[in-house]
Amino acid sequence: MIKKKEKAAGERRLPGIGALPRWEGTLIFWAMALALGLVIVLHYNPGADPGVELIKKICACVLILLSCIVFAVFYDRIMVLPVELWDNRRLIWRMALNDFRKRYAGSYLGALWAFVQPVVTVVMYWFVFERIMGQKSQIAGRGLEVPYILFLMAGLVPWFYFQEGLSNGTTSLLEYSYLVKKVVFKISILPLIKIIGASFIHFFFVGLVIIVAWAAGFPPSIYDLQLFYYVFCLFMLMLALSYATSAIQVFFRDMIQIISIVLQVGQWATPILWNLDGVLDWQLQWIVKLNPMTYIVIGYRQAIYGETWFWEHFYSSTYFWIVVVALFGLGSLIFKRSKVHFADVL
Repeated sequence: MIKKKEKAAGERRLPGIGALPRWEGTLIFWAMALALGLVIVLHYNPGADPGVELIKKICACVLILLSCIVFAVFYDRIMVLPVELWDNRRLIWRMALNDFRKRYAGSYLGALWAFVQPVVTVVMYWFVFERIMGQKSQIAGRGLEVPYILFLMAGLVPWFYFQEGLSNGTTSLLEYSYLVKKVVFKISILPLIKIIGASFIHFFFVGLVIIVAWAAGFPPSIYDLQLFYYVFCLFMLMLALSYATSAIQVFFRDMIQIISIVLQVGQWATPILWNLDGVLDWQLQWIVKLNPMTYIVIGYRQAIYGETWFWEHFYSSTYFWIVVVALFGLGSLIFKRSKVHFADVL
């Protein structure tokens, strides 16, 4: 049995994984980390508290150092996933399209159901919070009032994407169990397929939010282009989490239930239905900002009507990507170590 597992693992290994030597890949990563560390140390914000800035710089440098150590130690295991995904990019795209088509096959309204539920949810929240509870309009960066419906949609649209992508990515190995049992199939592409399948609906709603913003007095501008950046950020966050959760789901079937509860709580812990600056004291804001989805939600709003570039929030952007890289490395290790046992469990 052990020899059979070792053979299966060997057949799944990509032949081109050694194209980039370990020392060269590690050196490149350390050089990039050093450059980022220097930028963080030399960054100066004249309007910030010097003590708070020093703490931010120390925390960022510590996170970068820990990421470099983990990358150097587990280089071979971490790099397997990126190479596999790149080499199978055409197959991933075809399977993602097919996954989206078959999801609503057999129903009368078909893919229309994918748009009905989010719209109903937005309308329900808008009616409860604005019409019943009297939630006021928000103020954009240039002093203009933002209708609450626009504020709400700009926060819910990325959350819907995160919720669907993470849930589908977590159950991807179970759904495609017949492919997991095939030795020659690269099962690492399955979580990515589910997340790409959820992206089609998301792009529709991003366009809808832009139209609503235009009708509210915020016409499309160059700032909207950074929505592609925030979509990419959210995509990578879901992918990093899905590799860990999908692997755990195979052995611990209650994982998806735990994730559903976490997502339910996370929707209220993330500034989606409420304004971060207007509700919490500044002492508690940093706790909420530790949530990576806070960066995404605020970024969507800034791109749509805030007229703020993502690099203007230097530490938030740096922290987000450090967390994503760390989560991706951890997810890769969990997935790589567990996948030789998937076929036995499924």
